[in-house]
Amino acid sequence: MSNTVLVTGFEPFGGSSVNPSELVARSLEGRLIAGRLVVARVFPVDTSGIAALLRQAFDEEHPDLAVCTGLAAGRTAVSLERVAVNMLDFEQPDNAGEQRTNEPILRGGPDARLSPMPIAEIVDAWQSNGVPGYVSNSAGTYLCNQVLYEALGIAESVSPPVTAGFIHLPYLPEQAIAAGAGNNPSMSLELMTRAVELAIAAAVPLIERRNAGRQAAAAGV
Repeated sequence: MSNTVLVTGFEPFGGSSVNPSELVARSLEGRLIAGRLVVARVFPVDTSGIAALLRQAFDEEHPDLAVCTGLAAGRTAVSLERVAVNMLDFEQPDNAGEQRTNEPILRGGPDARLSPMPIAEIVDAWQSNGVPGYVSNSAGTYLCNQVLYEALGIAESVSPPVTAGFIHLPYLPEQAIAAGAGNNPSMSLELMTRAVELAIAAAVPLIERRNAGRQAAAAGV
């Protein structure tokens, strides 16, 4: 069984020079959290290429946990996504200049995929450690939703299956100032990084139980 956690983020987009998800992913690279080594990947905001890059990351790193992250401007806190929908629908072009309107991510794929992350445990860990966070039931229809949908599909297809989820991050303070701080919540990079650390630590016991169950089943216990 792998003891690796894949943490992903995105490059800046929409004219911004920074993306907190990139900074969080890079800051966790090489860290040990709950006995798991963190490996990081930062993806371009390119709807056409994201699936192949995500598959490559899974194939090369063989994680047993994948925590994808991305920016959600306007959100008041970190948010753990419950579900990804099979839809691309966005007016703001990606960094390759592509737009999508009412298009499926995967033709013939399921309408939605639910994350198997331990939602209650993660939110409880956030609240117990002073991190503002909540469960979100909509990841949108931009690339954050796409990467979660694709990650969940890959996670189910590999053997053994991988536990995968997505955390949306709010603006950094400097982004909120640039966008108009009076109307845009923000959070420090340190607190966002702590949120992802806590999510990993809360998910590891679930993964270990699942791994133990698979091993017992394989041994015929």
